[in-house]
Amino acid sequence: MPTIKFTARTIDALKPPLSGRADYWDAELPGFGLRIAAPPPGKIAAPRKTWNVLYRTGGRQSRLTLGTYPTVPLADARQKARDALWQVAHGKDPAAEKKAERLAETVSELADLYIEKHAKPNKRTWDTDQRVINRDIKPVWGNRKIASIKRRDVIAWVDRLMERGKPIMANRTFEVARMMFSFAAARDLIEASPFYGVSKPAPERQRERVLAEEELRKVWAAIEAEPAPLAEIMKLRLLTAQRGGEIASMRWQDIDFATRWWTIPAELNKSNRTHRVPLTPGALAILSELLKRPEHPEMVFPGKEGYRVAVVWRSGDRVRRVSGVDFVPHDLRRTAASHMASMGIGRLTIGKLLNHADPSVTSVYDRHSYDAEKRVALEAWEHRLDEIITGAPNTSNVVELART
Repeated sequence: MPTIKFTARTIDALKPPLSGRADYWDAELPGFGLRIAAPPPGKIAAPRKTWNVLYRTGGRQSRLTLGTYPTVPLADARQKARDALWQVAHGKDPAAEKKAERLAETVSELADLYIEKHAKPNKRTWDTDQRVINRDIKPVWGNRKIASIKRRDVIAWVDRLMERGKPIMANRTFEVARMMFSFAAARDLIEASPFYGVSKPAPERQRERVLAEEELRKVWAAIEAEPAPLAEIMKLRLLTAQRGGEIASMRWQDIDFATRWWTIPAELNKSNRTHRVPLTPGALAILSELLKRPEHPEMVFPGKEGYRVAVVWRSGDRVRRVSGVDFVPHDLRRTAASHMASMGIGRLTIGKLLNHADPSVTSVYDRHSYDAEKRVALEAWEHRLDEIITGAPNTSNVVELART
């Protein structure tokens, strides 16, 4: 097995053996090689040159094919080899994964592949996808061949989802299945997704629900009756006007008690950009109490992310029943924003607080942080919220409402 310096010129010059195949190995990257096969007897044909990488994992040797030359040029093949060897160094077996992908014939096997290769690397809430698959996809289609699922099957499945009377949940389930089959089509496991041309089960209107002052009093009283840390999560949703998933995923390392800021990194928020949230006295009081009884060195609210979000939703259901106020947890964020607007706080400042994207041309040139404006806005909102909850004017500079 000769080792040579791989260049386009040396590879072009390599001749096939008279019979069988010959392996050549790269002097620059150990394990990276080129296999040249002799043409079939009696036939005149260009030699087939196939890139591969050889590695050991679990005590056995494996070979991963990387493509043929010149379709895959040297630089691309070498990078593919480096990527594969990096995976091996981190405990993976790329050849076995590639084989599993080829053998993914049933919907159940596709679902497992989708979770490992797409959902886990790309979605913070991948475990929510896993629960949807286990609940609504595998029991129905798990043992069927991927290619056997037709559009009529999808339509019948969607109809059954809608019969449950929960259209929004049906939409979320539909979206997971649609992504899963799009993933299969992109991987060439099926020719086309059976979801193509099928609309989501139910139209969704943007909610406009804003809690009135009397409703806020009732909801806050019901939140007070919730166990820790659910009460703290619900209160922080109102006090910070941030998304429930971002609050449930809070990390201690992102909270600066000295400067009174919570920095949400880009990878942990919906907008995919770093977002700074001022911590008001009420929010700091909650976090300070939680810090006295930390259950996890990293997470403010421990537990799997999808599990945390699901628990918060169930808590919202209880608060709705106890308070008698018809709302969903996300309405708290909208309520905070709406009340701030009614207090005269500008839309631009509110948008910065909510971490909304600004599509205007002006935003390209506006690099002001709005930190001071955001702090003034949230502290004014906390002051007003205290007045709403207590029913009395708040004349102090310290807000006591959030202490538990």
